[in-house]
Amino acid sequence: MIIDAHAHVIPGVFPPDEGFPAMEPIEADTARMLVFGATRFRARAAFFEAESRIDAMDAAGVDQEIVSPMPPLLNTAVEAPLAREISRYVNESVAELVAAGDGRIHGLGMVSLQDPESAAEELGTVQDLGLRGVEVPSNVRGVAIGDARFTEFFREIDRRGLSVFVHTLPRADEPELPAALRGSIGVGIEGARAASSLLFGGMADSCRLDRVLFSHAAGGLPLMLARADYFWSQQDADTRSAQAPSAVARRFFYDSMLFDPRGLRFAVDYLGADRLVLGTDFPAMPRPGVLGATLSGLELSDEDAESIGSANALAFLDLAEALIDVP
Repeated sequence: MIIDAHAHVIPGVFPPDEGFPAMEPIEADTARMLVFGATRFRARAAFFEAESRIDAMDAAGVDQEIVSPMPPLLNTAVEAPLAREISRYVNESVAELVAAGDGRIHGLGMVSLQDPESAAEELGTVQDLGLRGVEVPSNVRGVAIGDARFTEFFREIDRRGLSVFVHTLPRADEPELPAALRGSIGVGIEGARAASSLLFGGMADSCRLDRVLFSHAAGGLPLMLARADYFWSQQDADTRSAQAPSAVARRFFYDSMLFDPRGLRFAVDYLGADRLVLGTDFPAMPRPGVLGATLSGLELSDEDAESIGSANALAFLDLAEALIDVP
């Protein structure tokens, strides 16, 4: 079985309320234009039509998906009251898509972390809709997701037994990077920064965080862990953290979006085959042919291939078994 754990959705329509996103028709095209703040994004039908999604899944050999809101919808510049209303609408739309997916689509919602206390309260609504957890941005107005102000939010995540997908949200204020690199190098830097803040900033000590998935394999974090372990080993045993950084990192899940099988092979060897899930960013990015072929060149055992192909994604969602097995 193959599960794509990193796939996105956008509601096909939004209410015409002030400040809400809009999906504008495109002449002679089944796609629609997402308009939200500075964002202008052509959204193909698979973003919002269950039938189109399932056809695309079948074409790529994907049995199930874990879907989450398209990252521009996480716009943290929006003030909290409006962001909360947008989140509720998006979550209802995700739940509708899940219901139309014949058991092949698992949904994650979103909350407004501009107000962490309100976001924690909204988790109950997310759960009531049947969603398995939430997608959160890597930073909220420049504050890393592992900052102490989000501790109570993550404790509520633990209490409710929900999953969290930390999606990289590139920062606009990266003066060291040319604008053209913010979506490539910037994503890698931001992914590693967000994961480091959550792993090593104290949050991993105060919360279980046993069902957290990082997009884009947390950027360059896996390559930095050996260095982090070395400097940890040089600290006084009475003052350093109880576990080495690599041991803490192995509590989390990471998607396969490294764009090179050598990087994926390193992640498997260093983090463990039980920590990786398949992910494509579909439909924002095309799937690489038959998705299961991503694993074919890694010389994995059957057990490890099954883990990365589906079992880890189900563990991330705390599902003992898939809802439906597609032959």
